Amino acid sequence: MAKKEQPKIERSVIDFLEDVRINNNREWFHAHKARYQQELMHVENFAEALLQKMNEHDVIETPSGKQSLYRIYRDTRFSNDKTPYKTHFSGSFKRATRARRGGYYFQIEKGNSFLGGGFWGPVPDDLKLIRDDIAFDDAPLRKIISSKSFVSMFGELEGEQLKTAPKGFPNDHPAIDLLRYKQFLLRRRFTDEEVLRPGFLEEANKTFKAMRPFFDYMSEVLSSDGNGA
Repeated sequence: MAKKEQPKIERSVIDFLEDVRINNNREWFHAHKARYQQELMHVENFAEALLQKMNEHDVIETPSGKQSLYRIYRDTRFSNDKTPYKTHFSGSFKRATRARRGGYYFQIEKGNSFLGGGFWGPVPDDLKLIRDDIAFDDAPLRKIISSKSFVSMFGELEGEQLKTAPKGFPNDHPAIDLLRYKQFLLRRRFTDEEVLRPGFLEEANKTFKAMRPFFDYMSEVLSSDGNGA
């Protein structure tokens, strides 16, 4: 029996998104709605296959690949950019239970595809827990983000940072470089050709799996009390 081919990102997906960028108006989009639905189906199938693989090494709350996807329609109410459509397909997977913190994100766009994960907007209480742990002992986090596997996959920790020390921490704290983070993000970028390869599904799953040491550290920080319980 021939081995079933895994879902992949088709070149037609990238081509469609580029056409949306060039013709970003409702008239064009409505005239090409059938094409949009076809390309969306390709991405839904890919997301579903990725979800199934991820559930082999993590527990994902998101029920399906289709439900992981964000709408292509832009919210233009508070934006100077009034173009009605995004020029990418994207989605996210939520980890199950409060003991598993962090989230996974993927974006497919011509010249700007990437896989990401982490903590986009930690609430103040969570941010304080993270900073307090880093201030007490920054070695566990530094070990993770300086490991050869982390650097080769993600390069460095990303995210918006304060220009000065956060309230309650001195400017000369040894871990001030980490304490200034307001977001804690991991990102791995891919070229168009890498996205279109048959092995991209496996590579995406491997990338998300590589986030686990970082997620496990953060989950312990955010779900433990002051006694470590």
